Amino acid sequence: MSLDKFISTLDQLEKDALDSFESAADADAVEETRVRFLGAKKGALKDVQKMMGGIDPSDRKAAGMRLNAFKTKLQESFEASQSRLGGGEASGIDPTFDATLPGIRPNVGHIHPITQTINHLMEIMGRMGFEAAEGPEVEDPWHNFVALNIPEDHPARDPLDNFYLATASATQAGSEGSQLLRSQTSTVQIRVMEQHQPPIRVISLGRVYRPDAPDATHYPMFHQMEGLYVDKHVTMANLKTVLRVFATNYLGGDVQIRFRPSFFPFTEPSVEVDFLWNDTWIEFGGAGMVDPAVFEAVGYDPEKVSGFAFGLGVERLCMRRHGITDIRDLYSGDLRFLRQF
Repeated sequence: MSLDKFISTLDQLEKDALDSFESAADADAVEETRVRFLGAKKGALKDVQKMMGGIDPSDRKAAGMRLNAFKTKLQESFEASQSRLGGGEASGIDPTFDATLPGIRPNVGHIHPITQTINHLMEIMGRMGFEAAEGPEVEDPWHNFVALNIPEDHPARDPLDNFYLATASATQAGSEGSQLLRSQTSTVQIRVMEQHQPPIRVISLGRVYRPDAPDATHYPMFHQMEGLYVDKHVTMANLKTVLRVFATNYLGGDVQIRFRPSFFPFTEPSVEVDFLWNDTWIEFGGAGMVDPAVFEAVGYDPEKVSGFAFGLGVERLCMRRHGITDIRDLYSGDLRFLRQF
């Protein structure tokens, strides 16, 4: 094809297209014209582009320039027609849309009160040099019981008090081949001591699972914060100091601490920890000096190191701080309740 015939063809198409855009009476007519002349699959532009292959190579530059001008002219005419008709569907704007009407405010979420509490606890303990550590929620009996000095006949290992998982290799709940949902975050402390040598100062925060019937103070899934400090010459005085500083920062004011003798397999001596807050003694968790048997299980020499451990319920801390009376409210999914925090 000669260059003159190619240009003549474009001139005629351009005239027809401009006339069609100018005479279009509505958005549908504008879109129909656009598809007829500029459509990517069946438009006239597609046919003209195919003609380029038959033009003499020496004339292709001039032909290409005229083709670009053709496309620009049609695009400008298309946009002018859209503006003349006020947009419409061809521009993606709903002609019935009234920009002066009040909009619909989107729902913006916020952090769950339990997550807020966890972040706050990590910040307080971080200022005292405790690093956050994580571990798996599906555990084995070694980390959940054996290394924590909990013997096989201990009630804490009873199948009725744990969520054991059925596995092909496990013939009995609590056996070495079985697995379970961790019942305490103390498992993380064992994993940290297996991988690191003292000094160690860590906290572990996360979900734990126990088959408790839901009521105002119990839930089958809840959160714990466990702390562990291992070094030379660590004493109960260090434990009480850390807990008092923690309680003062979290609850506010000069919170008093009370230790009551207790028993836990993994600490010796063991204590229950009470905080005096708003003139009321409140039990918050257990603590004590790490039992030498636990150190031996992870390869530490109990003659050279000592340490303390403590465990506090995150839900209990959250509920006391915010005056929540039923733990089930935290997991009800009721936005009327959650939006308060």
